[in-house]
Order: sequence, then C-alpha cells, then structure tokens
Amino acid sequence: MSTPGNTADNAARQVDDSDWLDRAASAGLVAFGVVHLIIGWLAVQLALGDRESSADSEGALQQLQEQPLGTALVWAVGIGMVLLVVWKGLDAAVGYREETDDKKRLRKRVVAAGKAVLYAVIAVSAFRVASGSGSGGGSKDGTDSTTAKVMDLPGGQILVGAAGLAVIGVGIALLVIAWKESYLKKLDGEGRSGDTGTAYRVLGRVGHVAKGIALGVVGGLFVYAAVTHEADKSGGLDEALRTVLEQPYGPVLLTLMGLGFAAYGLFCFAWARHLDR
Repeated sequence: MSTPGNTADNAARQVDDSDWLDRAASAGLVAFGVVHLIIGWLAVQLALGDRESSADSEGALQQLQEQPLGTALVWAVGIGMVLLVVWKGLDAAVGYREETDDKKRLRKRVVAAGKAVLYAVIAVSAFRVASGSGSGGGSKDGTDSTTAKVMDLPGGQILVGAAGLAVIGVGIALLVIAWKESYLKKLDGEGRSGDTGTAYRVLGRVGHVAKGIALGVVGGLFVYAAVTHEADKSGGLDEALRTVLEQPYGPVLLTLMGLGFAAYGLFCFAWARHLDR
C-alpha cells in the first residue's frame, strides 16, 4: 500500500518525465534568451554613452515593455520564467535519478533549486513591470538598501562577504563550464553536430564566459562592500557593468561583454530547440 508521500513523489516523477514539461522548459528558455539579448543590447548602449537605462534583467524588461505589444511580451516572459521555475523545482525535488552518486545528485539538486530561485526573481520582476509596479529606476538603490540592512545585523558583514564569495564561485563555475564545454550536454545530438553544432559551441562558450566575468564582478563588489562596510559599494549586474566601463578600455570591454550576453541569449534559443533534459 502506497503512502501519501510515495504517491506525491510518484506523481512528481511522472510530471518530470512528461513531454509537456519539455515544451514548457523550451518556452521558458526562449523567454530567458530574450532577457539576455536585451541585457546585451543595453550593455552595448551603456558602452556607447547611454547612462539612463539599467543594464540588468529589470532594465531589460522595462525596455521590452516600451516596444509595440510590450506589456503582453513582458507578461509572456514572466510566464516563461514561471515555467522554468516549475522545471528546475521538479529537478530539485526528484531530478537526476540517473546519477548513482548520492553526493553528486544532491549537489545537482541544490544547483537546480538555486536556478529556480533565480528564475523566480526574474518572474516577479516581469510581473511587476507588466503590472506597472516596477521601480523604473534600476536595482542599485534596492541592492544598497538590502545590503545595508544585512550588514547592520550581527555578523552581517560576514554574511554579505559570504554571499559575494558564493556569487564569485558561480562566476568561476560558468568559466569552467565554458572551458570544458560541458554546456553542450544540454543539447541533443542534432544540436551538437555539423556546422550548426559548431555555431552553438561558440555561442555557448562566449555567453558563459561573459556571464562568468559579470558575476565575478558582482561578487567582488559585495565582498568589497563587506570589507569596507560601505553598502553603496555593492550592486547587481548593472553596477558590475558600469564598473567594467570605468576600467581602462572600458567601452571596448563592455561592448564585448554585451555581445557575450547576446551570445548567451542566442544559445538559450538553441537550447530550447535542441533541449536534452
């Protein structure tokens, strides 16, 4: 006789193995790709002198909303992100059953849970922008405020520093993924073969490198804020890209990073078409 817990687990496994989840994941990846394409475009615009727009996911969604049928498109992106939350949430709960090493399975499920949280944050931003409740002023002020509140807690500087190191770790992981080309495992055989597969390989490598560097800078800003106890030194993706802009040859570097984010967006489209879960 099956227990309620076993019944729920079996139901989750059936959903995880279903064809509709493949279609839902593909739709979500297209939405994720759109967000990265717009972030790439905003980064290039920032490199060319546009200081008004925020080059992060919320800024990208606000730019998308300004286009014809923009509100409907932002709603669609939000729904796509929710579909990714469902996908990665199921992976976190019952995924990677083929993995025989319990520690590796646990690690993959924890990573999946982290991705689900990321997608959920973007989904919330999309729904806020679509409903007209978005901040409209970028994410830095909110990041400063949150960082300041955390640093005022007992051990707050350690928490902020640890968060920064964790983000740096994610950035390094993306660079390792780019080096090993392990992102190709996300594609089916057709997506890895021929000239098309070669193009996807390049897009994936460039995109993962750009994201890895950007997250490394984001993490570095948080670590610096923790060490100096200056919350205004922290920041999200937009602040990280502006920091890159301030470096020698900053406009050139930022343009390359923007193109890298665009490449990641195109890779998401390829991933959606040749998804291998």
